[in-house]
Amino acid sequence: MYANPPPPHYDMLENNQYYGNAPPAYPPPVYQHRNPPHYANHHRKSVCGGSCCRCICCCCCFLFLLIFIQVAVSVSLYLYYDPKIPTYKVENLAVKAFNIMPDFSLNTEFLLSVTAQNPNKRVGFIYGERSWVVVTYSDAVLCSGKIPNFYQGFENTTLMQIDLTGKSDFGSGLQQAFTDNKNNHKIPLLVRLKVPVIVVLGQIHLREFKVFVNCSLVLDNVSPNKDVGIISKHTTFNVEF
Repeated sequence: MYANPPPPHYDMLENNQYYGNAPPAYPPPVYQHRNPPHYANHHRKSVCGGSCCRCICCCCCFLFLLIFIQVAVSVSLYLYYDPKIPTYKVENLAVKAFNIMPDFSLNTEFLLSVTAQNPNKRVGFIYGERSWVVVTYSDAVLCSGKIPNFYQGFENTTLMQIDLTGKSDFGSGLQQAFTDNKNNHKIPLLVRLKVPVIVVLGQIHLREFKVFVNCSLVLDNVSPNKDVGIISKHTTFNVEF
């Protein structure tokens, strides 16, 4: 009878290596270090971007609504009040004094009659104190004055009597030209007015605008205390806001 052979002998070496006829049944596991995956926070960025867009959209809508309301109110007020510009007309020019002095100066006193017409049904006007009226002959100022301060109501026509006085140089050249015009019974004068006017809507005073009136007159005479005939008259006016 034979004896059983002895079992094989294995010796353990360094680095988990074996010396013998067979390797171990299972190799030792190998571990590797891995970093956790990093994902971009697209959801947070999209949420922030959507909030900004909604905020801008709300601001634009509010601004558009504000402009629409303002335009609607302005159009409604304009249609309700239907504002019209007042008109002005020089009616007459009376001569109180027109004296040429020995020192070639001229003393003049005129009474100017101007009609102001307000055609508005719901708009009134206040005529300010900073007005002026000037009468010139060949660019030489003869006399000046101012329009009285007053309130003009709806659909109203007011006749303004304006006193004009002045003393000016009237040299030999102007005297000769004036004598020729006087002999021909055609004396040209220019009347210029500046009138500050305030618009009144009910009890509300709005902004002030300025009215400029130029009236070219040709008179048959400028004799004091006599009827002055107006041969021709041309009036223009302009409004400055």
